[in-house]
Amino acid sequence: MAGRITVHGMLVALLLAPAGMGIRAQTPAHQPVSLQQYEQWKKELSNWGRWGASDEIGTLNLITPAKRREAARLVRDGVPVSLSADADTVQAVDNPSPYEVRMQGIGGDSIAVSYHGIAHTHLDSLAHINDNGVFYNGYRPDPAVVARERHARNSIHNVKGGIFTRAVLIDVARLKGVPYLEPGTPIYVEDLEAWEKRAGVRVGPGDALFIRTGVWARRKAEGPWLRGRAEGGRSAGLDPSVLPWLRRRDVALLGSDHPQYVSPGEAGGAPRGAVHDFVLLYLGMPLFDNCDLEAVADAAAARKRWEFLLTAAPLAIPGGTGSPLNPIATF
Repeated sequence: MAGRITVHGMLVALLLAPAGMGIRAQTPAHQPVSLQQYEQWKKELSNWGRWGASDEIGTLNLITPAKRREAARLVRDGVPVSLSADADTVQAVDNPSPYEVRMQGIGGDSIAVSYHGIAHTHLDSLAHINDNGVFYNGYRPDPAVVARERHARNSIHNVKGGIFTRAVLIDVARLKGVPYLEPGTPIYVEDLEAWEKRAGVRVGPGDALFIRTGVWARRKAEGPWLRGRAEGGRSAGLDPSVLPWLRRRDVALLGSDHPQYVSPGEAGGAPRGAVHDFVLLYLGMPLFDNCDLEAVADAAAARKRWEFLLTAAPLAIPGGTGSPLNPIATF
């Protein structure tokens, strides 16, 4: 009887589905995260005070000595793969502030970069994003002092010892069978968990999580396009509904081939950049932005292993809001 009911239900679903669509068309549409819900999560999901009132490193506290030893055991082949894009010196719609590289004779050069934004691989510190002047863990600096000097708390200098942990790559483009996600595509919890099931991995406490949308594959095929917070910018990335999942899983670092600036939904919903800003400010989770994940995705696919040792070392800049850097995956 149960078997007949299941089959009957499937037939009804197929008959009711629009032409050319299967049962998957019956999946309920996702409701946009409302601004009210987003504001409520600022209290419910916050990590402020979790590691003490004076904490300045947030979720990096989850990378314990035991976690580092676990990560070291992931190295089997001894093969390193960079997760960094090359320094881009060409101005474009998605690179308004290119790297400035000047030769100073035959044996020297000068390098300058305004690295925040959507072009250059970098790590955001917890001194990068604020809400009405307040940063992670209640740090409220005097803007005049910071502008004249530097941040007294939450800066990238707290990460001078480097990052050494397990990383998991979730290749959403590969999951969906496409070379890259189209701009504006949101990524939901079911996408992340479908990849975990397919790849045989599970994201856990202290992990660095990398999300591949295929930005650099699309840019190579289609050319630069307007992304990020700019009016009219279109980006694929995590939907704000993923925020409670990131908190439950106790992710230590989040990275992608683009900052999490998914195009906003309906009026009254969470703001553009909701995931990017929330994880830095309320979860205290540093962000790797603009990683080139094409080579590491190929390396992981060839090995059928989607976890690896991650090492990264930002520049030791006292008071810095972040740093350009070259994250390395070692298989």
